Amino acid sequence: MDTNLRVLHVDAASGFYRIERFPVGRFFGPVDLGLHLASEHDSLNIGTGLLCGSIFPGSNRLIFTGRSPCWQGFFISSMGGAGLVFDNLGLNMLAIRGRAPQPSLLYLNRSHGEEIEVELSPIDPDQVWRGGRGGVYAVIDTAYARFADRYQEDPRVLAVGPAARATDMGAIVSVPINKGEITFVDTWAGRGGFGSKLFQQHGLVGVIYGGTYVDEDFRDRKVADEWFEQRYQQKMVAKQMEATTKYRHDPEIGSGGTFGANYARMGDRLLAFNYRSIDAAPDARRSLHQELVVEHYLRQFNEEVIAAPRSQSFKNCGEPCLAVCKKMYGEYKKDYEPYQTLGPLAGVFDQRAAERLNRAADTHGFDGISGGGVVAWLLDCLDTGLLTPDELGVSGKPVFSREGFDVVGDSARNAALGVEILDGIVARRGLLDFFAGPRVWARRLGGERGAALRDRFVFISNGSRGWMVPNQYWTPGVLSPMPIMGKYYMYYGEAFLPPRQLGRRNAERLVQELMLDNVGFCRFHRGWAEDMVPEIIGQLFGKKNEFIAATRDLARRIGSRNSTVFWESRRNIDFTASALRRMSEVSGCQDAELSGWLDRFAREPGAAAIDFWFEIRKGVDETLSRVSDL
Repeated sequence: MDTNLRVLHVDAASGFYRIERFPVGRFFGPVDLGLHLASEHDSLNIGTGLLCGSIFPGSNRLIFTGRSPCWQGFFISSMGGAGLVFDNLGLNMLAIRGRAPQPSLLYLNRSHGEEIEVELSPIDPDQVWRGGRGGVYAVIDTAYARFADRYQEDPRVLAVGPAARATDMGAIVSVPINKGEITFVDTWAGRGGFGSKLFQQHGLVGVIYGGTYVDEDFRDRKVADEWFEQRYQQKMVAKQMEATTKYRHDPEIGSGGTFGANYARMGDRLLAFNYRSIDAAPDARRSLHQELVVEHYLRQFNEEVIAAPRSQSFKNCGEPCLAVCKKMYGEYKKDYEPYQTLGPLAGVFDQRAAERLNRAADTHGFDGISGGGVVAWLLDCLDTGLLTPDELGVSGKPVFSREGFDVVGDSARNAALGVEILDGIVARRGLLDFFAGPRVWARRLGGERGAALRDRFVFISNGSRGWMVPNQYWTPGVLSPMPIMGKYYMYYGEAFLPPRQLGRRNAERLVQELMLDNVGFCRFHRGWAEDMVPEIIGQLFGKKNEFIAATRDLARRIGSRNSTVFWESRRNIDFTASALRRMSEVSGCQDAELSGWLDRFAREPGAAAIDFWFEIRKGVDETLSRVSDL
């Protein structure tokens, strides 16, 4: 197999391009090579792993790396399935630098062994975003209409929307194109704001790519089965079926996918009304989950998606994969985290209302998790009077408490206000100027009001202006001081871990997750991939030990860039203290250290939070400093 990583450098300012080769061993994939290129050129790097196009499902993710506009540090985002078409370019990575003189589409094509075709095609983003299906979907349609006849096989389009111009949390979206049909199964590189980077720094509204280049990919199922049988006493397909049950369909809960699996098991851990639910008693939280989620929001999902014919509602991201994790209801894809932040967190518990709000965020091209966190926060501030409807340019105030909540009517009201907020952010209307992010926005408001607003926003701070809405799990790990947050580079389980130990566990997860991302693997396959990937790299490239060492060194180098700062929001402290309290009162943990922390948080929450935060950071740093010994 090819022992070089092939990088296409494109200067969007001039259209100049060249291919550079890096030997496997010096670098192993899109993350360690992306870190190098981002440090050298501040480029946006888009690439695939060494196993892309191989027989292993889950190996075809498209990995985005570079300096994040919102996190303000090196970041990694990934997109399901989009690497499979990228592999047809005969490349491992695209590195974009420079800014196009006018907004453009980047066209990439390669027919068999011919030289790659690169073209910058000017486009009027406002005209496109306002036309057709609107926003990101109109960009996909426009790019395909303009260039489709140049491709011998179906290409793929990366697109951004107006959120990429107006904010630092713009996402990049793509959909599989099947025999000329643009499907509804949208896949996102959302976290990190790389859509904003693509538009603001490089002047690109989208990228269309594809080709017919054929390279040497591992396709020997018999050999792969031998490797799996040696490790698991199961053939490859059987092990993958077992490892991806949660994402396909779990008969124990009668649901599946990230939406069904999380909401079915959530119970009193539901996060709702901009985290106000954390202050409720356990019985009230269980009632909230049962009445609004289980009996309505989840029931709708199970009846409309899980009970539907699987060929209609169970889809994949564009690669042949047994997980079929994309749960579809017509044109709507139901994933947990966007349907959580733009759902219960924003006071929306009805599928029709959530569809409207999610579609607005998606069309504008927002990172759904970050955009949802901001919407929930602003709705909370409207409800409390910290902000007025006139200041935000919206039509009223939300219904933002459980008492007397009408699951259909009030969900629709809150969703409508959420759409108005998103529209206002994109238009930079009134106070809604989030170009520099919500953390800077609250700071600029100044005084007691700015501090009060910030105290109701749950987010992780990085450096002087970086920020990230956390993953939607009620556990201290999601607010950890890690070098990259908003992904799953941390421990997010329910069990209590003393903060120093939590930091160590976070660092260990960072190593494992980086390994998967650097090979372009979907983490939904982590149940076998974390064991097998080093073995596979050893078998195919003869560099197992070098790969393991390079992964640990990569984690150490990323860890050395850790610029997280202590929580700036009072609600972060409340989030952590209440999560610990739940571990004692609901989960029944009798750990003496947990009791000590609960006592400290009750007596002196600010001081306890600082110590808790720094203990996590100590565990992270001491682990990453000796990561070569792990």
